[in-house]
Amino acid sequence: MSKSLLDQLREMTVVVADTGDIQAIEKFKPRDATTNPSLITAAAQMPQYQEIVDNTLTQARQDLGAAAEASAVANLAFDRLAIAFGLKILQIIPGRVSTEVDARLSYDTEATVAKARYLISEYQAAGIGRDRVLIKIASTWEGIRAAEILEKEGIHCNLTLLFGLHQAIACAEAGVTLISPFVGRILDWYKKETGRDSYSAAEDPGVLSVTEIYNYYKKFGYKTEVMGASFRNAGEITELAGCDLLTISPALLSELQATQADLPRKLDPAHAATLKLERQSMDQATFERLHTENRMASEKLDEGITGFTKALETLEALLIDRLSQLEGPEPVNTAAQELFCLYDLDGDGFITREEWLGTDAVFDALDVNKDGKITPEEMGAGLGAVLQLAKTSA
Repeated sequence: MSKSLLDQLREMTVVVADTGDIQAIEKFKPRDATTNPSLITAAAQMPQYQEIVDNTLTQARQDLGAAAEASAVANLAFDRLAIAFGLKILQIIPGRVSTEVDARLSYDTEATVAKARYLISEYQAAGIGRDRVLIKIASTWEGIRAAEILEKEGIHCNLTLLFGLHQAIACAEAGVTLISPFVGRILDWYKKETGRDSYSAAEDPGVLSVTEIYNYYKKFGYKTEVMGASFRNAGEITELAGCDLLTISPALLSELQATQADLPRKLDPAHAATLKLERQSMDQATFERLHTENRMASEKLDEGITGFTKALETLEALLIDRLSQLEGPEPVNTAAQELFCLYDLDGDGFITREEWLGTDAVFDALDVNKDGKITPEEMGAGLGAVLQLAKTSA
């Protein structure tokens, strides 16, 4: 009996689950898992995780006191919720979980270092060693410098929102443990820029970018691991078979598991060693020049930070609404309307995937009729699901 694509992929690449959903992680049994505010937002809306959310909010309120603003409670609860989901995930997987630093700190080295130290201290207080946690940081110059400091302290980092070789080289020279180049978002940019509807997997710009980074790392012996991320289709994944790690959504994991076909290895250290490549050095001036020249990378990095920030604001708004449910009879249930206006950039009455900017998992969860657009009604139903459940069960 032939093996599934997923089983074959696991023989040459570490498979990581790109989800905060504990049940999905239990189903696919990845070695590692990665989360971010968008994924935690999706998970936090599921009834089975309501107790985690409520306990986290209640403890945050107790620690900050009755006089603290709801926004401060929600901000503290976000960090703790990320850790709570991380701890749950670590009970299932044998490897590492990635926990993200607030995207709003992406251009502040000192604040990023401080937040990372706090997150690690919370994991250590729960009995989790540093070897099982990766701190996710955006691949700005400031973020990379923060990662360099943290790595020297034994705090391992996952540099995300990475779109160009210049970012990858800077990360490797900083001694970063792992990078997450975003395949699908690169494809999105090129489709919009060129007007093309599609690319074959072999010519996919995101696939080519990750292949270039992988070959460069292996050619020059860097220890930094490459983890392809943000996939739009299974073809992008199979074209990167052999990459160190790939972080894959539950939907694509299911597709790979259900498909039986031969899966040849596409990325190989031995092949990379034979390539004629020029080694580059990356100081700040060079980084900034190359980043400015690479319009795709600069635009997608800014867009990604904006998207992750919006996802965090979405989660904080949900937590504020839920806190009002726990503390009083009259909820402040305006989050859906306010957030819809925030994402509906052109004011045409619906949110497209391009406007969303955040993680596909959350967009897909809110897009009930799967037409590629989120209406105000879908936004309200999605954000209000847990709150409505709380009302009806009270």
